[in-house]
Amino acid sequence: MGRITEDLIRRNAEHNDCVIFSLEELSLHQQEIERLEHIDKWCRDLKILYLQNNLIGKIENVSKLKKLEYLNLALNNIERIENLEGCEWLTKLDLTVNFIGELSSVKTLTHNIHLKELFLMGNPCADFDGYRQFVVVTLQQLKWLDGREIERSERIQALQNYTSVEQQIREQEKAYCLRRAKEKEEAQRKLEEENEREEKKKSGPGFDGHWYTDIHDACPSAIENQDYLQVPETQEEQHNTKKSDEIEDDLAFWNKPSLFTPESRLETLRHMEKQRKAQDKLSEKRKKMKPPRTLITEDGKVLNVNEAKLDFSLKDDEKHNQIILDLAVYRYMDTSLIDVDVQPTYVRVMVKGKPFQLALSTEVQPDSSSAKRSQTTGHLLICMPKVGEMITGGQRTPTSVKTTSVSSREQTNPRRKQIERLEVDPSKHSCPDVTTIVQEKRQKPKRMESRPRVGPSEGDADLEDNPEVPPLI
Repeated sequence: MGRITEDLIRRNAEHNDCVIFSLEELSLHQQEIERLEHIDKWCRDLKILYLQNNLIGKIENVSKLKKLEYLNLALNNIERIENLEGCEWLTKLDLTVNFIGELSSVKTLTHNIHLKELFLMGNPCADFDGYRQFVVVTLQQLKWLDGREIERSERIQALQNYTSVEQQIREQEKAYCLRRAKEKEEAQRKLEEENEREEKKKSGPGFDGHWYTDIHDACPSAIENQDYLQVPETQEEQHNTKKSDEIEDDLAFWNKPSLFTPESRLETLRHMEKQRKAQDKLSEKRKKMKPPRTLITEDGKVLNVNEAKLDFSLKDDEKHNQIILDLAVYRYMDTSLIDVDVQPTYVRVMVKGKPFQLALSTEVQPDSSSAKRSQTTGHLLICMPKVGEMITGGQRTPTSVKTTSVSSREQTNPRRKQIERLEVDPSKHSCPDVTTIVQEKRQKPKRMESRPRVGPSEGDADLEDNPEVPPLI
């Protein structure tokens, strides 16, 4: 059950920077509060107070709230109006759907001279004959009752019949009080029976309060009737039987007819709280019984696990001879909650205790691996160099197999030479590469042999003819 605490008030005072001494409006509805306390000491400046849909059984500890203007106590267990004389500026009072049967208790509101609106609908007293006339005459300062305006003619007519109406109200109140006394006795008897049943369930079905799985040891005479005895063989069967009994009890509780009384509301709430506790206990038990996730099998096989459910990408960087893992870690998560473990054949990252494990296709060097985290995206980048070729200055070290010059490579692979020549764009060169032609062919081109050699003209007397040089095209 809920109680009014300082922490509860501060949590509902966020609009006032969690300062409670100067609080003017407070909402504590649907908190399962059973008693009204502490508010008159901590929040003296309250003007509006919402306490609807709780289990408050008595109006108390609000008399020091001198500035209170609106009090909402709808849907509670209040049975009479009291202790509101000190609320000098009370203008509106909502007591809808409570259990007020003593209608004469409205006389305590005669001192609240500023009271203009009162709500009593949904209470037993609202079904009394002459209810409205009695309230209209008793509270002369009222302007509205149950959302209906009180007209002057209605007030005059109520004053004329007040004597007979008051007598009717007293008789109905007396009958209601007798009925309520019987309901309280019945509720007390049911509560005692429920407590006895709970004690029997705790003690167990055995004659001395213990479970017996071996009937023959407990009752020797049971050997003769062993065909008629049915004993649960496993703990699972006992658990299933107990669960089915609980389901049947729950259905019986909700199907059982009940009166609309404060006791029935409390009983319903206790039943729901009991179910909630049992469910929480069962979930905790299942959480404890959950086996740890298998990361590496007994035969040494590494499993791929992504319990953290994070996006990732694995890249094989052949240029730098390394494997790069990009893990999309939560952007605003603290880095201290991340643990990275790189092994030769797999990499494991623990994110808030949840494992992310990935088996690698090739062996890597754990000692040379590095892990970095982006300050903008929060992603984790793990670089793992492969075992084998060493990385020096961003280029691979030359080996005996790959130490060949460009010219020898072109000679050993004429097909590749031809492909490279075809890829050259003639428009980018003003003249042919004579050096390459001589180096490759060392002979005259066939297409040039078919043409007649052009000799030097008469004007070029100083020109020497070199037969090795082909003529210009």
